Amino acid sequence: MRGVNAAPTASARPPVLRRLGVPLAALAAVAVPTTYIALVDPNAPGHYPICPFLAATGWWCPGCGGLRCVHALVHGDLSGALHDNAPAVLLFAVLSVLWVRWVWAAATGGPAPRLALGVRRWVLVALLLLVFTVVRNLPIGAGLAPPLV
Repeated sequence: MRGVNAAPTASARPPVLRRLGVPLAALAAVAVPTTYIALVDPNAPGHYPICPFLAATGWWCPGCGGLRCVHALVHGDLSGALHDNAPAVLLFAVLSVLWVRWVWAAATGGPAPRLALGVRRWVLVALLLLVFTVVRNLPIGAGLAPPLV
């Protein structure tokens, strides 16, 4: 028989709601700014600061159009979101799948999913973002650039 102050055994798991606390807190941390972006249109001038990279170089950075992308996605405009920032749409899809897997693991008591890309894959991601940045700033890639506000 265990004493009152004895540590719980390794097989004892916290209740489901406690295990879901961190994934749900992460969802809330994303939902609050997303709600703001949904309500305050980034396409209207004066609501958000200009990208420092765009201001310094005149080039769209890989993140330019990200707020417009979120606004478009929240309002159900997938083609507009892809036009504003296609890599961000892909990132949001991947993060959504990882979050669902995280919630499932927390609900069932399994281990949280890990995202281990390794150096070569990170280099590939960086190169793809570099190519995206260059192409969206060329006349041929104008369809990948968000509109000027």
